[in-house]
Amino acid sequence: MQKAIMRRISLFVLFTLVLSACGFHLRGMTELSFKTLYIQGATLSISRDLKQSLKTNGVQVAENVESAELLLELVNEAYEKRILSLSGGGLVREFELNYRVNFRTREPANPIWSKVQTVQARRDFSYNDNALLGKADEESRLNADMRQDAVREVLRRLTAIKPLIK
Repeated sequence: MQKAIMRRISLFVLFTLVLSACGFHLRGMTELSFKTLYIQGATLSISRDLKQSLKTNGVQVAENVESAELLLELVNEAYEKRILSLSGGGLVREFELNYRVNFRTREPANPIWSKVQTVQARRDFSYNDNALLGKADEESRLNADMRQDAVREVLRRLTAIKPLIK
């Protein structure tokens, strides 16, 4: 009994050492070089998720342009759904979902916007007419998942921006 416990402890310690040796670490907060951000295009569905992620990462979402260190304009977003495959009888078997958001940034003192950047996400899902409600729910969850992926990518790209501090 004592040997089994020692073996488990040894395996646990060995496993944690291997994980730390390979560079694995839990995803922490994103290091952003600004503390306030104003978002234009707040009516887009990604806006709410982006605001929440920014707050989690210690960035205050400003209510007006003057109090922000950086401006982020969410130019547009698009959801697309297309048929990926058909059955022999001509029925849809798979769909492809695409999500795209375009954004650009600038500092309040600078009237020139950065080049528009695009973030895309894509998911495939099988379809069955007999499970219509379940597949509609799956599609909704996949859209939310793609939006979260886009938020993480926008945050990654914002880490590269170094605004001039007032």
